[in-house]
Amino acid sequence: MKRHPSIDIVRGIVMIIMALDHVRDLMHVDSITQSPTDLATTSPLLFFTRWITHLCAPIFVFLAGTSVYLSLQNKNNLAEKRQDLIKRGFWLIFLEFTVVNFGLFFDIGFHTLLFEVIAAIGFGFIILGLLLKISSRTLGIIGLIIIVCHNLLPVIPFAENSVVKAILSPFFAPVVFPFSERAFIMGYPPIPWLGIMLIGFATGKFFALEAEKRKRLFIKIGLSSLTLFVILRLINVYGDPALWTSQKDSVFTFLSFMNLTKYPPSLLFCFATLGIMFLLLAFAEQFQNSIKKVTLVYGKVPLFYFVIHFYVIHILTLIMLFAQGFNWSQFEFASGTFGRPKNLESGLPLLAIYLIWIAVVALLYKPCVWFGKYKAENQHWWLKYV
Repeated sequence: MKRHPSIDIVRGIVMIIMALDHVRDLMHVDSITQSPTDLATTSPLLFFTRWITHLCAPIFVFLAGTSVYLSLQNKNNLAEKRQDLIKRGFWLIFLEFTVVNFGLFFDIGFHTLLFEVIAAIGFGFIILGLLLKISSRTLGIIGLIIIVCHNLLPVIPFAENSVVKAILSPFFAPVVFPFSERAFIMGYPPIPWLGIMLIGFATGKFFALEAEKRKRLFIKIGLSSLTLFVILRLINVYGDPALWTSQKDSVFTFLSFMNLTKYPPSLLFCFATLGIMFLLLAFAEQFQNSIKKVTLVYGKVPLFYFVIHFYVIHILTLIMLFAQGFNWSQFEFASGTFGRPKNLESGLPLLAIYLIWIAVVALLYKPCVWFGKYKAENQHWWLKYV
């Protein structure tokens, strides 16, 4: 597959930003007890520390779809590509429930099984593999319909105990299924994320355009998306289930305006995050060489980076707990608190979170350089799954 530097640069940017969210999740002093988007308890800095990381999942999913389209152009055998996609999809779901879930919780009993972004991409690959005979234009239209309309599901008048509602809900909205002192959490309902992937797939054809023409088109799409976001958010009727309201001052009113729903990704969430993505894609290749060099390293090995960074952050979390005077018997892994004791204060202030984030990203640079080089120089079958 011909690589487009702008895709790897933008993917690298969001991979770097993603680590900030996970350091905050595991190590921030208030992350166990408070939401960074709860306007009653948050601060503007904490709110936007979380908000900026909203870019990661939708861009990651979108570009996964784009990469499938581009790889398809170099492979004439549709049946082989379908088979590869479906295999990769099931592999990613398996990886989510094993290696990724363990890296997140360090819980050897797997008391929490979390369906998140890697599994959502895996689900998307499976469905996309089954739909490859459909034109990219049609798939893009289907994706747009999903993104625009999926927020209508809650207003459809299903009976309270409707079988249809019970079957559909996990595909469209977060759901928790308790079982045998454990829980399966559908954190990333797969249908809305599939919509984003299908749009990404359909957008792949734009990368065949001449560079300047593609840049102008992406600027136009990006600005149009952000304009629609502002207009629909001001109307405050449809596009996000969390309507904005006037707050104690203008700053917090703005936070309310920007407080968008990620689970599942609302229409306005998609307009805002993907609008920014299109602008990044438009200008990525004009970034300074130093920025391009660094982001390309992470953007070329996203899954490798994704898996390894969880383990690095979690090991640092345990070191933090020992340094704060806790002993192993106080660690709680089965409760979903990443080892941190539930009723005892632990964690670090936001400034320390930023410093650790930078350290984690820097620590992973050389391993990502090595793996990127290894992947480029070898043709082992398993490399396409990592």
